[in-house]
Amino acid sequence: MKMTAVCLVLSGLLVAGWSQPLRAQASESAIRQVLTDQQAAWNRGDIVAFMHGYDDSPETTFIGKTIQHGYQMILERYQRNYGSREAMGQLAFSDLVVRMLGPEHAVVTGHFHLTRTQAGGGEAAGVFSLVLEKKAGEWKIVLDHTSS
Repeated sequence: MKMTAVCLVLSGLLVAGWSQPLRAQASESAIRQVLTDQQAAWNRGDIVAFMHGYDDSPETTFIGKTIQHGYQMILERYQRNYGSREAMGQLAFSDLVVRMLGPEHAVVTGHFHLTRTQAGGGEAAGVFSLVLEKKAGEWKIVLDHTSS
């Protein structure tokens, strides 16, 4: 009887030990999908769909040359600065690193590159760091720090 109990406890620990890396892998994959979806939306000229990667909250923060708080302000910033297909160009993310901070938080770092004509503003590139939070089963950007 004691041996059975010990085996059950050990089995539970092994399953828990294996399931945690699997959850982390699933979370990393879901986070990467957020960025893939954003890139696709941007490249088809859909800023509203691009913004679906952000948490629709007054607390969501974008840091660039200034600090802006709030989903609506960030959306308006993108619409103002990238108001045409030419200004949007083609977006590519690279060198993405996802670091899980727990089951509901992660940091992503990477590079971005905008391929644009001179009339659209010329080439643009830089680095970014994102803090994502899992809310209602979905990963959302709650803080975006982008430098060009």
